[in-house]
Amino acid sequence: MTRPTPSDPPPEEPPHHLLLWRWRRNPLRRRTDLAQAWIAVGFLLAVSAALPTTAFLVGDTAHRHYTAAAREQTTRWHHIPAVLVHDAPRHPEPGSHESKKALYPVTVRFTDPDGHTRTDETDVEPALPAGSTVRVWVNAEGMITDPPLTTEQIRNRVVGWVVLTALVVPLLGAAAHGYAHRRLERHTLARWDAAWAATAPRWTTSR
Repeated sequence: MTRPTPSDPPPEEPPHHLLLWRWRRNPLRRRTDLAQAWIAVGFLLAVSAALPTTAFLVGDTAHRHYTAAAREQTTRWHHIPAVLVHDAPRHPEPGSHESKKALYPVTVRFTDPDGHTRTDETDVEPALPAGSTVRVWVNAEGMITDPPLTTEQIRNRVVGWVVLTALVVPLLGAAAHGYAHRRLERHTLARWDAAWAATAPRWTTSR
């Protein structure tokens, strides 16, 4: 007597079929499943269309803002001499590569554009003796500040805003899609509850 050979297991569905199950006709597919599929496509297309436009607008706005700020800084700020009030600290390794890049905060005295003598702190090279002259940038309020924005700094800040936009827009799209998905799921569960409330008595009533 021959033994029946076991039948081969059914072939596994390709992964792309599992991903696209909402698009395939089957008895278990609900209308909300198809709606979720279309909503996902809609959000994907919306994000793809909005991302380059939004990134360009944000980058252009940031460039205009920082360029105007740099122009105003150059116009209103002053590059003036200042005198060290005391000696700058010495670097522990004089002549080393690190000492050439090191800066130390030191109190300096200067005369602002209005003729007032002021003192403030600025970073200077190590080992400068008291009485040495350095040049500092002073803002409209007469306080020492950083130099006006350079072209490279403007470019780096604009790139930063564009990168941030490229991260935020997809996150907002994902959040909106998640919200729509939850609303559809709640709607489906509510319909199931209503259908069960109408069907349950037929199953639970004793005969």
